[in-house]
Amino acid sequence: MTMLALASVPAELQTFLAFDFGLKRTGIAVGNRLTQTATPQATLRAEGDAKFPLIEARIREWQPDALVIGVPFHPDGASHENTERALRFARQLRGRFKLPVFEVDERYSTTEALESGAKDADAAAACIILEQFLRACGTDQTA
Repeated sequence: MTMLALASVPAELQTFLAFDFGLKRTGIAVGNRLTQTATPQATLRAEGDAKFPLIEARIREWQPDALVIGVPFHPDGASHENTERALRFARQLRGRFKLPVFEVDERYSTTEALESGAKDADAAAACIILEQFLRACGTDQTA
């Protein structure tokens, strides 16, 4: 599921802000490792560099320990244009905000969000991405 080994997620990282990246809309969710749940936030409606001041405001508001980015792939696992765009977005977040960034395979998250009847599919997809990541982290912790 994750593109990085979950063992590489240090236990001290407890709060996360997740993004379902899109060119025009980026879904956002916030969650924590303890409850392994995520809460949707208002979707960002901005393009290009106009996203970053809005993201910075969310980071100041929630003060996450790390960020989680959904990276899309074709059903067979092959990458496509949006795969590269999402990876570039992850690199930009690392560089701008100096926080750890974890990349997660987000195939079908938007489809799942739409099928669940979500009013804001982008934010719901970000929740799905983050909850999958948090569940995987939870199973990876050692006492």
